[in-house]
Amino acid sequence: MTVIAQHMNAIRQSAASAASALAMELIRQGKDVIRLTAGEPDFDTPDHVRIAGIRAIIEGKTKYPPVPGIPELRNAVCRKLRDDNGLAYEPNQIIAGAGCKQVIFNALAVTLNPGDEVIIPAPYFGCYVDQTLINRGIPVCVDTTEANRFRLTAEQLDAAITPRTKWLILNNPSNPTGTVYTPDDLKALAEVLGRHPQVWLLTDDIYEHLVYEGAEFHSLLEYAPDLAERALVVNGVSKTYAMTGWRLGYGAGPVPLIKSMVKLQSQSTSGACSISQWAALAALEGDHGFVAQNLAMFQKRRDLAVKALNAAPGLSCVEPGGAFYVYVSCAGLLGKQTPDGTVLASDGDVVAFLLNHANVATMQGGSFGLSPFFRISFATKTELLEEACQRIAEACASVR
Repeated sequence: MTVIAQHMNAIRQSAASAASALAMELIRQGKDVIRLTAGEPDFDTPDHVRIAGIRAIIEGKTKYPPVPGIPELRNAVCRKLRDDNGLAYEPNQIIAGAGCKQVIFNALAVTLNPGDEVIIPAPYFGCYVDQTLINRGIPVCVDTTEANRFRLTAEQLDAAITPRTKWLILNNPSNPTGTVYTPDDLKALAEVLGRHPQVWLLTDDIYEHLVYEGAEFHSLLEYAPDLAERALVVNGVSKTYAMTGWRLGYGAGPVPLIKSMVKLQSQSTSGACSISQWAALAALEGDHGFVAQNLAMFQKRRDLAVKALNAAPGLSCVEPGGAFYVYVSCAGLLGKQTPDGTVLASDGDVVAFLLNHANVATMQGGSFGLSPFFRISFATKTELLEEACQRIAEACASVR
């Protein structure tokens, strides 16, 4: 008899962590693998942020922190949301967690009853689906289209809502596509939500500052402030500030929701790492000059990757407006044979072929809920990205 609960059979390991672990193991074995799987900037955490973390250690700020977060950080989050997004929150409406994933998990755990539905546009960040399942909810995945740049439409949202719908999760800009919603998109979605008062909105804004020329980030709540009474804004410091390993995310929402999330966190992990909180405070309130520099480098890499991948036989992609991913269609490779005679029947086959034949690690679209695609991250050194794109093109040219 197994001790593992039956509902865990429906849960997948994080696809990103699994793909990265496989690539790292191959590298450890001495193989020349280029990893395009990691969803984290290759830049170092800014100096002033690292110094703040060191200072927190030296000053003895290493005791248990308050479960919702240190007051200084919660105040800083309120100022950030006001100044950057025009959103009004008080410190008692803020919770800090061990990354955005914990904040999202807390929210789903304290709100979902068995059978409640969560609308998730596909392709999606995998944890949205699996965390819904862990918490006995039903993920309702709505396929978007490449022709519409993978944006959920108001018509699709309206059709997906049922009396059991509890949440819409909107990731903007998106992982894995880099999709950025326009003001018109957001106003149309807000209008639908306005007609369905039982549906809550979870906005995952972690890539907010990674938006390229021709696109702008806007929060849906800018256009429908009344929805703040049934919305959770999720953000953090991992992507903008290159602080993935510091594990610090935060949520902003109505007091009853945040109080329940704090209660749950008090019985699970308690407060987020105190040192990370002081470093996050420095990130939010310190110099931001590096952000534009990093963004300019990301944009050059994006342009390089999009051009190279669109020129590769059998591949195509749309230009992402934000984040640091390209979601690549490999439909043109399906049905063809690799040099060893293997037929490429799925995007999983394509990803395996690129890893084994070209020594390039990517992620299959199936893990994000929409095939036949694969995702690359261009948050890697430019010379490695160039080499990886060349290897991919050569591998694609070898199939018949």
